Amino acid sequence: MDQIKVEIDGSEFTAPAGSTILEIARANGVYIPTLCYDPRLTPYGACRLCLVEVEGARALLPSCYARAEDGMKIQTTNEKLERIRKTLVELLVSDHPMECMGCEKSGRCELQELAQRYDITESGYAGEKHEYIEFSENPFVTRDYNKCIMCGRCIRICREVQGVGVYDFVNRGFEAVPGTPFERPMQETPCEFCGQCISTCPTGAIKARPYEGDGRVAARDILRNACAYFHMSEEEMTKALGLEEWKVRTTCAYCGCGCQLDLHVIDNRIVEVTSPLMEGAGQGNLCVKGRFGYDFVGSRERLTRPLIRKGKKFVETDWDTALDLVAKKLGGTKKKSGADSIAVLASARITNEENYLIQKFARAGIGTNNVDHCARL
Repeated sequence: MDQIKVEIDGSEFTAPAGSTILEIARANGVYIPTLCYDPRLTPYGACRLCLVEVEGARALLPSCYARAEDGMKIQTTNEKLERIRKTLVELLVSDHPMECMGCEKSGRCELQELAQRYDITESGYAGEKHEYIEFSENPFVTRDYNKCIMCGRCIRICREVQGVGVYDFVNRGFEAVPGTPFERPMQETPCEFCGQCISTCPTGAIKARPYEGDGRVAARDILRNACAYFHMSEEEMTKALGLEEWKVRTTCAYCGCGCQLDLHVIDNRIVEVTSPLMEGAGQGNLCVKGRFGYDFVGSRERLTRPLIRKGKKFVETDWDTALDLVAKKLGGTKKKSGADSIAVLASARITNEENYLIQKFARAGIGTNNVDHCARL
């Protein structure tokens, strides 16, 4: 691959040809603020916060969109650029509720981070404010347009990643919002409830409804609000409060794709599921099961011991008794009706190694080739 050399803030970096200025900057730890950018999506250039100065250019360039060229000299921060960025953030804040401590996204809201960076507690631009009601007509996604900054990320990820296109800009001017066709409830649209729109939203405009109730949100909000107030990371605050590990990296167990998950755990309870961006097979994208289907982990109805049938009821027993019973029943069936009277059903929710052992057990242990797999069904 061809390489180019660029100079960013006086330092020289090498990058693959065709890279954008923002990609090179982020790969080398140079901070450029953004709101409409998501590495999973094509560049949009709407928020203009990533504007940079390029030597010889006639105007400021959006770094998320502009391709770097060999020998390019780039300035990412100076008094002029910071003044423009602060003004843009103030304009967004002018029509945005600033009660951050009570917001679901507090502590990881990209607009909140920028407001803190530029020391903005309220906007100097007075004007009309939106007053929308929350849309929570479905069990998975809550939409609060009062917090929407019109970045278009929810629209683009639904089109470009999911290929569904549930959202689009509706109305015009001040009344424009990323809505559904004819303002219909989401369950009356092609929505798959994958939650990609939740994962990309930079503010609290789109939230995961299943993680808001049942008392779980209280501990999470306390942690995030404390992080925002004391300017500490989630991991630092978790240790300070004596809570259990906050994030646990694991692999989704629902299919064989191997999407990476971050289980947000407080006091041994999963309070939210997210996925790290640009990592693993999913690259930060999950299906409805992977994002919302983990209530079973802490369910009181979850089986913790094997059950065997006695009469018309199932009763708990120990593993040795259960395995002895299974071996006896399989051996008796094989002796009476032959090995091909037995079939083995494997699972997509276990590892490749475990599936290999299952088919080995069927073929070498029982002596049958009647092996099937739930993913095929």
